[in-house]
Amino acid sequence: MECPNKHGLMALKTMVKEADLRGKRVKYRARHCVCPECGIEADDLNLAAANQKALSDAYRSAVKLLTGGQIVEGRKRLNWSQEDLAKAANVGIASIKRWETGQVQTKAMDDVLRNALSGRTTCADPYTGNRPFSLPRMKLVLGRFSSLLGRKLLKSSTDRMLYAAKYLWYGDMITFRETGQGLTGATYAALPHGPQLNNYRDLIPLIKDADETEADPLSEYEERILARIAKSFPSDQRVYGAAHQEQAYKSKKNGELIPYTDAESITAV
Repeated sequence: MECPNKHGLMALKTMVKEADLRGKRVKYRARHCVCPECGIEADDLNLAAANQKALSDAYRSAVKLLTGGQIVEGRKRLNWSQEDLAKAANVGIASIKRWETGQVQTKAMDDVLRNALSGRTTCADPYTGNRPFSLPRMKLVLGRFSSLLGRKLLKSSTDRMLYAAKYLWYGDMITFRETGQGLTGATYAALPHGPQLNNYRDLIPLIKDADETEADPLSEYEERILARIAKSFPSDQRVYGAAHQEQAYKSKKNGELIPYTDAESITAV
């Protein structure tokens, strides 16, 4: 790489650095192109990705999470592909790829990975997104969507959540696709009016009466996912139309449950 200050070729050097990640100070080995004359450091795309992974792995080691290399080593020991591990852990293959290349998994998903790599049963139910069902969190997520969209999603007692359920579905599915864990633990079915909460008639009054202050708070990453979904679907008509076009919905018979692993096929977000 050429020095941006026009001093000629830079030298590749390895150095120990410190950085803060998620509130924890960690040391890690980084590689940068360094100009011998002016000392400026620069990275190309490959170096930047490798350094980010090194920082991520240093953090994961410090907080006792599996590193990307340990995940790869664990599945290779079992002669598993990424798809094999995804099936064993009941997550999407995209989550395995992200964790192996640098994204930090949650403690809950780390436990799922450890169980899968040790041959123990993880989550036998593919319809809950690796999260316990929580009415308060459903109300919390709907409230956050309402704030982002500037309109109320939970309406009168006769409301069937025709549109609200689509936002919930996208929120759960996209979060599962990207983190290996859904938002609410809700189960969804393919109904004539699109993806809908399974047994929604029984759930709607319970959601309305739930206390969202009892829910686990949304993480920063979950907040960003909800913001992306709200930006993608600023109107009820947009989310309704998009949900009907998703293969995860179209491939199901009326009343059939939609597994979270189908989140890999979602294209609108």
